Amino acid sequence: MPAAISPYRVSARDLMHRPGEMRERSLEFAAPEQLGVGAAYVAEGSPLTIALRLEGLHDGILVTGEVDATLSGECVRCLDPVSRPLEVEFQELFAYSPEDAVDYTVHDDHVDCEPVVRDAVVLALPFQPVCRDDCPGLDPETGEKLADHAEQRPREVMDPRWAALEGFRAAETDTD
Repeated sequence: MPAAISPYRVSARDLMHRPGEMRERSLEFAAPEQLGVGAAYVAEGSPLTIALRLEGLHDGILVTGEVDATLSGECVRCLDPVSRPLEVEFQELFAYSPEDAVDYTVHDDHVDCEPVVRDAVVLALPFQPVCRDDCPGLDPETGEKLADHAEQRPREVMDPRWAALEGFRAAETDTD
């Protein structure tokens, strides 16, 4: 059974060894696998749109692109689901010969953008996603969402090591 052709693979045949030539391509497909792990990721099967500009150079193909995807995950404060658009830009040189290559090469007149897109998307994912910037999170004692109970104030928890000093505070208020 032949290996499946990667949806990230783009033909560069018409740009090979033609410095100054430029082509634009657009790729749209469902993510073949999840990008990223942890609190934020791009889910497997979610739509990816990749706008590419391929430029022929003397030593390779310069690929510049923008990835549009949907970030999924869980708010690290209140554990609600998080879903929002993610836009990431990247630029990478695919060298013609492996000797000139820093990281990527042109293979069989094609460039495979998968590792470049994966790296760009994963590095752009937030380490600690929140549902909104002012999310108050969960009550540490009850575990209830503080946003659902706006009138409820967090209780002050006294460190038992300072409890002996509480008597001084009471004595001060009595003398006033």
